[in-house]
Amino acid sequence: MFYYLLVFVLWYFVLCRNNSNVLNVAMTALNNLQRLLLIILIAALSACERGPVELTLVTPSRDLDSEIASDLAEMLNDGSDFELSVTDGQHTGEIALDMVLAGDADLALVSNYLPFREDITTVMPVYPSVLHIAYRIGRDASDPTSLLNGARVFAGAPGSASRLMFDRIAGRLGLSSDQYSYMEFDADTAETAPDVIIIFAPISPQESTRLEGYRLFSFGKPSDIGSGSVVDAAALLNPQLRPFVIPATTYGAANEEPVVTVAVDKYLVSRADLDASVVYDLVNAVRRIRPALSATRPGLFGQLGDSFDVNSSTFVLHAGAQSFLQRDEPTVYERYSGVAEVLVTLLIGVISASFALFRILKIRRKNRIDTFYAAALAIRNELTEADAEEDVYEAIEKMQALQDEAFAQLVDEKLSADESFRIFITLSNDILDQASKR
Repeated sequence: MFYYLLVFVLWYFVLCRNNSNVLNVAMTALNNLQRLLLIILIAALSACERGPVELTLVTPSRDLDSEIASDLAEMLNDGSDFELSVTDGQHTGEIALDMVLAGDADLALVSNYLPFREDITTVMPVYPSVLHIAYRIGRDASDPTSLLNGARVFAGAPGSASRLMFDRIAGRLGLSSDQYSYMEFDADTAETAPDVIIIFAPISPQESTRLEGYRLFSFGKPSDIGSGSVVDAAALLNPQLRPFVIPATTYGAANEEPVVTVAVDKYLVSRADLDASVVYDLVNAVRRIRPALSATRPGLFGQLGDSFDVNSSTFVLHAGAQSFLQRDEPTVYERYSGVAEVLVTLLIGVISASFALFRILKIRRKNRIDTFYAAALAIRNELTEADAEEDVYEAIEKMQALQDEAFAQLVDEKLSADESFRIFITLSNDILDQASKR
């Protein structure tokens, strides 16, 4: 910025260099510079203003999930920086992910049980989706094999998490495709009801009327959890699943006893290239409306806290969500500030010790040159008191030997070639000149 302003000023003065009134030129340039700064400031402030971020959410296939998606969009649009819209049609998880990857939508609310997609990233978990296995009253439910053998099964649409879960259950039980049959089912319009209903759905006591004539199948007792039961095996082999207990009478007569089953989280997912700052703000906005969501559906959103665990996520965590989770962690400077303080202290200590050592060496060299000063003065005194020619020659030899010794110590770096050494050489040469005159 400063570079461009400097170029502007120089250009203006060069253009007007033939103007005799330099003061007027300078004032005009200053006024134009002020206008330029004002324009830049207005442009910067305009750039900082960002309108509502428009995002599209794929409507889930199940009616209850669709209602939750609509509630989420409505609450986000009320007083947030987002304008979230939902698609017209309802789509299963696999199709929803295809739409996100194709750019037809930005977000999808899908089960964490779906297969991994490379370009799909996790934004945040929203609510748990529980596996409901309902069977018609009178059907043998002593074990899963008897329950499913020869049954007409409704397990959701192809590609849904419920259908994928049922396929795995049937495979583990060794059931072939001719031992059961799939059927479509709508409780409001169907004339023939399925024998077994297998769906992943949020806990919703309001749906108990649709379970008239059915009972919920349980994989054991609540005390069996953690003791190597079937649900423990399911959670071990499928890290996305976790044991879940539907309390007794949640669905009225359909579960007069507690039902042990598994649950998987519904995740809000997006494309990997969605802007990280948008995802960060979106997670913060959903967290802000948590009280409103909990008020409408307390059984679902009560566990939506300020933070969340995505260790079992099928998809890679989005960079914006990761930044949100690490918002309270210390920065690199804060994390290593203690180490930096120790290093700085050690550095100061080393520098101080170096200066002290240098000072000691300098003092020692000064003491050595003082010894040469004293010897030179002693030779000069001897020369002053000498009467015979032999004494003069002896003084010259001593002085020359003293100079040789001084140069030898200079080569060995025991003396410094500084002003003190030059004074000694000047003094010794004066003494030799005096002796030569004698």
